[in-house]
Amino acid sequence: MKNSSVVALTLVSTVLLSACGAETASTAATAGAVKKQEIEQGKQTMEQVQQKVGESLQQMQQAPARAAD
Repeated sequence: MKNSSVVALTLVSTVLLSACGAETASTAATAGAVKKQEIEQGKQTMEQVQQKVGESLQQMQQAPARAAD
């Protein structure tokens, strides 16, 4: 009887700890996905800013030519 109680307790403990580990892994995966999305958004923002800076530089370079006309 005592032996079966130990086995049952071990089994329950293992199941509970496994569930906790699965939740931790799921949380880490979710955090990783969120971080990846943040990085992608940051890259898009950086590309947009670089494009706008390039356009501004072109306009500045063309301004003297327009003023001379």
